[in-house]
Amino acid sequence: MRNVLITGGAGFIGSNFIRYILEKESDLQIINLDALTYAGSLENLKNLPDEERHTFIKGDICDHSLVEDIMRRHHIDTIVHFAAESHVDRSILGPAKFIQTNVFGTFSLLDAARQVWLGEGVQPSEKVRFHHISTDEVFGSLSPDDPPFSETTSYAPNSPYAASKAASDHLVRTYAHTYDLPITITNCSNNYGPYQFPEKLIPLMILNAMQGLPLPIYGDGLQVRDWLYVEDHCEAIHFVLKQGRLGQTYNIGGDNQPTNLELVRQLCSILDEHLPQSPYTPHEGFITFVTDRPGHDRRYAMDIRKIQHELDWSPREDLASGLHKTVLWYLENIDWVDSIRAGSEYSEWLECNYERRGGVN
Repeated sequence: MRNVLITGGAGFIGSNFIRYILEKESDLQIINLDALTYAGSLENLKNLPDEERHTFIKGDICDHSLVEDIMRRHHIDTIVHFAAESHVDRSILGPAKFIQTNVFGTFSLLDAARQVWLGEGVQPSEKVRFHHISTDEVFGSLSPDDPPFSETTSYAPNSPYAASKAASDHLVRTYAHTYDLPITITNCSNNYGPYQFPEKLIPLMILNAMQGLPLPIYGDGLQVRDWLYVEDHCEAIHFVLKQGRLGQTYNIGGDNQPTNLELVRQLCSILDEHLPQSPYTPHEGFITFVTDRPGHDRRYAMDIRKIQHELDWSPREDLASGLHKTVLWYLENIDWVDSIRAGSEYSEWLECNYERRGGVN
């Protein structure tokens, strides 16, 4: 890797990856292409390590000509594709954006890579890589006794978001099989950690609890998820880029399976510990059960043995340590939270999504 195009690099996972890779790789240049939609912000890119090696370009991955121009002008040899609409609830209310960005956007990137790398030979084919970031949600829902998702689990997406990501995965595999485009794919579980947009479950619970607002939990709260600390995810992607076999898919997970209710109670306990003088302690008293979302998958779980055995990667953070780090980060970065909330339709979204469920004051 010398010149790396990162799509969606102003978002949650993308910006964390940029911080991580700039620290780990001393001789690469980062070109960051992001449209700066609601979940992407230049606030996430402040105080980067060695930031002179980072170039930001505002633009849409669906703009095929722009992508080709960036690849030629910056001699791109590696694409790490994070850019995606990624919130299931938003996909239920407005699926069109998800199809446009996740399906057509991925197609645009793939076809630009095919044209520039394979058609024009701008970079030797043995020195290029297209890495696609995907999700465990493409596999559907597990019953309580089902084995975890493996890399060979059949796809069975149950939301517009999951379907759009499944389609993008299929496109990436197609370009590998049909055109010999050098690709790898990772399917990750739920990420959490610094710089996550405040509408997502963990930051929403932390910030609402700090203000004594309801902690809205869908249905009975017994949905099960695997939670992955974002820096562990970044390390796993780095391992795949350096050592992963071309054409292969690797599952990445945090190796845990709490229910949503257990997770929120654990967050409340951490907040009680760090905010003992808060008038809202115990924070668990603000848990509010609200109407479930349509088609809510019951359980996800990831089998990560392949990446453990092939690449010697395992998550460094367990759920307790990762949640403590995350809570402390949000407590110490309220200015970032205020800036993100002020610069987005955050309040409008909360009202739209939760008020009708009985979860917002």
